[in-house]
Amino acid sequence: MAFTGKYEFEGDENYDAFVQKIGLPSDKIEMGRNCKIVTEVVQNGNDFTWTQHFPGGRTTTNSFTVGKEADMETMGGKKFKATVKIENGKLVAEFPNYCHTAEICGGKLVEISTSSGVVYKRTSKKIA
Repeated sequence: MAFTGKYEFEGDENYDAFVQKIGLPSDKIEMGRNCKIVTEVVQNGNDFTWTQHFPGGRTTTNSFTVGKEADMETMGGKKFKATVKIENGKLVAEFPNYCHTAEICGGKLVEISTSSGVVYKRTSKKIA
């Protein structure tokens, strides 16, 4: 399970239904639609630094150690505490109103977020 790398947004499924379900404001919904997010992951054993670079220069970074509580930030910028786990080779984090998983499949970063039965899937291709 090697996550280290730089990944560029390739495609997503069910974006609108998901972000509406978690209550993102319409300006953030529009900003995120088909957004070419670049996700940079640095993994050192169970320690991770997970950075998302958004067009326009905005960056969000979550640093965590698997199994230990860490300060995190949601898609909408809300701060919270979470403990990231590993289940079946996937990173799993419980965000305030959704569950997020991440895994490497065929060299791609596949992230799935679920809220009240609505599933959002984002796939990113490795670029470095």
